Amino acid sequence: MSLYQSAVRKPIMTALVYVAVAIIGIFSLVNLPVDLFPDMGENTIMVFTTYPGASASDVENNVSKPLENVLNGVSDLKHISSDSRENYSIVFLEFEYGIDIEDATNDVRDKLDMVSSMLPDDANTPFLFKFSVDDMPILMLSVQSGASTNALYKILDDRVVSPLSRVGGVGTVSISGAPQREIQIYCDPYKLEAYNLTIEAIAGVVGAENRNLPLGSMDIGSETYSMRVQGEFSEAKQMENIVVGSFNNQNIYLRDVAVVKDTVQERMQEVYNNGVRGAMIVVQKQSGANSVQISEKVMSMIPDIQKTLPSDVKLGVIANTSESIVNTINSLEESIILILVLVVLVVLFFLGRWRATFIIAIVIPVSLVGAFIYLGFTGNTLNIISLSSLSIAIGMVVDDAIVVLENISTHIERGSRPKSAAVFATSEVSLSIIATTLVLLAVFIPLTFLEGVAGIMFKQLGWIVSIVIIISTLAALTLTPMLSSIMLKNNPNRGKVFNAIYTPIEKFLDWLDKIYAKMLGWCVSRKGVVLIVAMLIFGSSLLLFKFIPTEFFPTQDQARLSATVKLPIGTRMETSRAFALDFVEQVKKDYPEVLMINFSVGQPDDDNTFGMLSQNGSHIVKFNVRLTKKTERKRSLNEIADNLRADLAKYPEVNTYIVSSGGGMGGQNSVDVELYCYDLDITDKFAADLKSRMEKVPGCSEVSISREEYTPEFQVDFDREKLAEHGLNLTTAASYVRNRFNGYTASYYREDGDEYNIKVRYAPEYRESIESIENILVYNNQGVGVRVKDLGTVVERLTPPTISRKDRERMVKVSCVVAKDAVLSELVAETEKVLNDMEIPSSLMYEIGGAWEDQQESFADMIMIMVLIVILVYIVMASQFESFSYPFIIMFSIPFALTGVLIGLAVSNTPLGIMAMVGILLLIGIVVKNGIVLVDYTILCCERGQSINEAIVTAGRSRLRPILMTTLTTVLGMIPLAVDKGEGAEMWNSLGTVVSWGLSLSTLVTLVLIPILFGIFAERKEKKAAKKAAKKALKVQE
Repeated sequence: MSLYQSAVRKPIMTALVYVAVAIIGIFSLVNLPVDLFPDMGENTIMVFTTYPGASASDVENNVSKPLENVLNGVSDLKHISSDSRENYSIVFLEFEYGIDIEDATNDVRDKLDMVSSMLPDDANTPFLFKFSVDDMPILMLSVQSGASTNALYKILDDRVVSPLSRVGGVGTVSISGAPQREIQIYCDPYKLEAYNLTIEAIAGVVGAENRNLPLGSMDIGSETYSMRVQGEFSEAKQMENIVVGSFNNQNIYLRDVAVVKDTVQERMQEVYNNGVRGAMIVVQKQSGANSVQISEKVMSMIPDIQKTLPSDVKLGVIANTSESIVNTINSLEESIILILVLVVLVVLFFLGRWRATFIIAIVIPVSLVGAFIYLGFTGNTLNIISLSSLSIAIGMVVDDAIVVLENISTHIERGSRPKSAAVFATSEVSLSIIATTLVLLAVFIPLTFLEGVAGIMFKQLGWIVSIVIIISTLAALTLTPMLSSIMLKNNPNRGKVFNAIYTPIEKFLDWLDKIYAKMLGWCVSRKGVVLIVAMLIFGSSLLLFKFIPTEFFPTQDQARLSATVKLPIGTRMETSRAFALDFVEQVKKDYPEVLMINFSVGQPDDDNTFGMLSQNGSHIVKFNVRLTKKTERKRSLNEIADNLRADLAKYPEVNTYIVSSGGGMGGQNSVDVELYCYDLDITDKFAADLKSRMEKVPGCSEVSISREEYTPEFQVDFDREKLAEHGLNLTTAASYVRNRFNGYTASYYREDGDEYNIKVRYAPEYRESIESIENILVYNNQGVGVRVKDLGTVVERLTPPTISRKDRERMVKVSCVVAKDAVLSELVAETEKVLNDMEIPSSLMYEIGGAWEDQQESFADMIMIMVLIVILVYIVMASQFESFSYPFIIMFSIPFALTGVLIGLAVSNTPLGIMAMVGILLLIGIVVKNGIVLVDYTILCCERGQSINEAIVTAGRSRLRPILMTTLTTVLGMIPLAVDKGEGAEMWNSLGTVVSWGLSLSTLVTLVLIPILFGIFAERKEKKAAKKAAKKALKVQE
């Protein structure tokens, strides 16, 4: 008993099987986490090594190079790069996507064990950490404060960080920019010298006095008592009464030589939100956690947390990644609902029966739930790729059901009983349905073999569409005949109202059949003319390649911008702050789209990993801008970014600036010119020249150079002989200078379970000149003090910048941002023109990287997969038709799908990107499906005794409606994606454009050119057969 016979004979069992599938699918959907993209995994490992006191050049030669030489042998390594800065080195290991990062980490650890002995003695042990998309903040909260500013860190730590850290799925919650409490003991150097005291001596006394010490235990009678000294200070002012020394037989108190202040740390990073001093709270999730759920839970807690804070402390939102995720997913879900409605209407338009339309429509949700089951069992997320896959599949899942239902309806109209018609009609088309399904699987399964970024992105698409197509095929062969046997009737009564509406439609479809039959008959009699015209159309369309630009991923408008602004090196933080506050006021006035503008200035805390990895300093200001939704403003993200660049350029104090609308997939596109040369002067000059030239290119909105400016600093050159003469060494002398300026941590002041540093140093007014360095007294073991100016000289020098390396070569990167009306390929072409016009030093080499490198790699993978798909599709069709020529005829529609793609991209002014390439891959399977249906029926007509031309016209007229129906369901399914303007729509606009235009034109070719080609090949075949028959006849006669 066949599958469809069992389904018709056992309707209850069949229905319950699909009900069970639907329930499991819905359960999986409810529990699916939501994200913007599929899980990208971890592909970057960073190795961090500190080398105190070393310059950038020393760090490069003694730390970065040895590490690179050993780590370069790690398997699956794509690029190795490093940043050598003063005091530390960071080595970045970038691996291919999809590798097992744990194996790579173990491999890196083994290599580090080998290299440890090669590093300098003063260098600390390298430590590594992995970096992935999951490590990016999911929520950034703003904090505005007034009178509570000095106590802000403790307030936020107790009342905000603690409750948020307890939320399930939250990884870390960190505070940035809030002043941290610190006890400052500001000493007067002249008084210290007068009383023969030092910073180190005072710190030692404070540390010794601020102690709680256990004294053991003591037995008294029948009880045992513990003994203890409680010496820790309960108030900072108590320290003023510490005896720090004696002079002329009198006690010297701390208050005699210093001032004790309960204040905040010096040189702290400051954060302002909408121009008001405050802080920033960064929330990161645990790996694999649901971003949207966590953000929603945190946001729901904010009102309650706000009630616990002082009245002058206000919480707000700087960036919430879940907003863009939810808005993008909602936009795509709206498109999917519209696609469902359009598909049902198309089916109703062609079939003219409510019952038949319901049978087709029921197949859609039954098939789609299979995707949710797959996502649930594999631990994937509901994201724009998985939802795009569903929107692609909707138009295709009904195709098989339409073919089955249309054949069942034909048999019922001829007088067959519904049950027997359901079984017999399904058996007639079952083989062709399985064949077309195999063709589609030959298209989508190879997508699961893609590597790199494209593989991570589209592996999900390949599996989802394949699973949905398999389920839809099973539904077409079981559920559709079962429902048809029950619901379809011999003489259905449509009703007067429906008849009145549908009669004109039916007449139109009949007229369309006749017109097509006449046109096909005319074309069949003029095969040569039609073939020449078709070739001319295809050939001329290829000329459009010159006018269609390319890109990697389109820039997504996620309503967020960031900017890094550098003032001249050495600018004081007060000056940088004043500029930033002025710029904020201008932005608030000129940009009504801005909801929140946050900026930070200064050096971040040592425990702020993200802050330490980026460029920081008193002259660097970093802005985060939150905008209204894309649908609620007139100006685009790129337009606002360009306007901000223009405004920043008007400030004379601004040295350089970088305005970014995001990075990675859907982020800002840029062309990175990587310059390789050992000589820093050569790369500096060439990079500056290239930057000045690229700034004049119309398609470039911003140019930046990765190498930082040379930094001025005061260096103390100690004379080693003089140090030795006075019984000193360089380390001791240097520590004396450091302690007086940077401070000596004497002890910790404890209050309410928290610890605060007690720092001893010179008062600020004694740390403002070179003379203050030169006059520092350095004491030897005999207690004799010698001034720094007698031990060496203080000079001002420019230190080398950060030295960046890539693939074991020194490298500086010139980044050119694509302007709002330009695309990546155009800017690459302009960059290559500029480089060709420049005189390139013999020792310098360059490469174009960034998004362009990723695009080229992904395009190469896509083209390889495209070739594989074409071969597999041909093999499947050749096996079905048992012919080498018929598949070739059908595949003639593929080049004309490309013609439609090129016309669509040119008309809509859409670049050819990675999503458009996926659309082209889909077209290969979709367009040949219609050809299979048409050629299969034409062969059947020939076998029934019709002439070739009669068979072509009969088959064309008979298959016109099913082909138009399946084409329209897919095309109308793609149009909402092509024209969508909602948030995140940029990602799937090109996909919708490519499929709708390509399928529309290839369908016209299928309906006209494929029959003509079939006629030409069939006639040749007949002539050959006739010649063979004639030869045989002659042999027989002889």
